[in-house]
Amino acid sequence: MIFANFKKTHPDAVKPRYSLEGDGCLDLWAVSREEDNNGNIVFNTGIAMEIPQGFVGLLFPRSSVTKTEFFLGNSVGVIDSNYRGDIMLKFTKTKGRGGKSYYPGDKIGQLLIVERPTVKLREVEELPETNRGDGGFGSTGN
Repeated sequence: MIFANFKKTHPDAVKPRYSLEGDGCLDLWAVSREEDNNGNIVFNTGIAMEIPQGFVGLLFPRSSVTKTEFFLGNSVGVIDSNYRGDIMLKFTKTKGRGGKSYYPGDKIGQLLIVERPTVKLREVEELPETNRGDGGFGSTGN
């Protein structure tokens, strides 16, 4: 078991938690909702966390985000182990699609804490050939 320290930075903050036994991510709740200068909706969780050294926190939208008017603006948020500020999620409103919205008090996202390997890069002249080669974006089929 890995321990991660957290603190509430807002009195209405909800402790991140797994909803069900076996869940992969901790659920996160909003304590505030603000619009930034680019029209994005920023939700603060009122939680700051000490991600253990050698780990990284990955922020995802809830799977039910498809029922809302939002999508997570940066696809997956990254919380480095040296970050100590509030955990926030920034959503972009979809164009022309209605749906429910999120407000303070709502469950708005999920946090996955995973081990982060340290990779040492080596520059080479050539990479080994594979059966896929340089095929990308749909090159393996539908």
